Amino acid sequence: MREPSFWYHDGAAARLLSPLSALYDALGRRRAAGLTPFSCGVPVICLGNATSGGTGKTPVVIDLARRLQMRGVLVHLLSRGYKGRETGPHPVNPMADDAARVGDEPLLLARAAPTWVARDRAAGARAAVAAGAQAILMDDGLQNPALKRDLNVLVVDGARGFGNRRVIPAGPLRARLDRTLEQVHAAVVIGPDRAGVADRLPAGLALARAEVAVDPVTRTRLSGVRVFAFCGIGRPDKFYATLRDIGAEVAATRSFADHHRYRPSELTGVLELARRGGLTPVTTEKDAARLPAWAQARVEVVPIGLAWTGDGRLDSLLHRAVPAAGAA
Repeated sequence: MREPSFWYHDGAAARLLSPLSALYDALGRRRAAGLTPFSCGVPVICLGNATSGGTGKTPVVIDLARRLQMRGVLVHLLSRGYKGRETGPHPVNPMADDAARVGDEPLLLARAAPTWVARDRAAGARAAVAAGAQAILMDDGLQNPALKRDLNVLVVDGARGFGNRRVIPAGPLRARLDRTLEQVHAAVVIGPDRAGVADRLPAGLALARAEVAVDPVTRTRLSGVRVFAFCGIGRPDKFYATLRDIGAEVAATRSFADHHRYRPSELTGVLELARRGGLTPVTTEKDAARLPAWAQARVEVVPIGLAWTGDGRLDSLLHRAVPAAGAA
């Protein structure tokens, strides 16, 4: 499902759906009120969105996991496994699991650190601690109070911000923005802040900024190359812009729904169109996790990282929440 365009302007459709938004928000508050957060005995850091759809959160999770690892902390990652059939708790094995079972994001996370899929976050945390986790990084879950957290980090797409600032279905927010902001300790804005995100954050909130960064090897390999870009992510245009930024010539594109599960006929169609046009087929790491091996071998994958500015306060909060190994 693609997000509706009216989520990013406050028109008649958004106003008409506002009563349903109030109901959605009330149900969320009622569900949260009935839960007592489980304390798993180790520090828990949650990275989440205020809005539906992709914000670039997965690279942030991987980056923070590596920061903890550099300090000797055995960190485990926890995901609900969106679009996967596994309910868990299940330790992700990137050599044996596939996206149909665990979801695409956990496969990427598992390359960086031990990763668990669990719809029940408390059960997932309990399993991770039993397996030796000294800290847990939870991918998504700001709106899920099942697990007691020591640090909440909000990740926001700088181009889209908070949309029309209305709750689903009238807008992209998962809960009222004021309720989300009152529980976060830091925010990360991905990309240029064209939506004025910083102006809507509470004064004094730790704010870091990050730009999508492509490694030099991939830049060199794709610079000047005519490509057929395809993807099924929250913001396809962001991927296409990244390709142009590294010097690739984006001659054709095809966009699918977020977390799309590709059919063989769709993949053969993309590959054939690329062949006819003399184009190199390219996609994202997240999409590659959903491709069968025969398709992966015929597609260029563009891995991305982050280039940070102003992340000193975020790093300080991370150090405070999770002492270095042996320091506690």
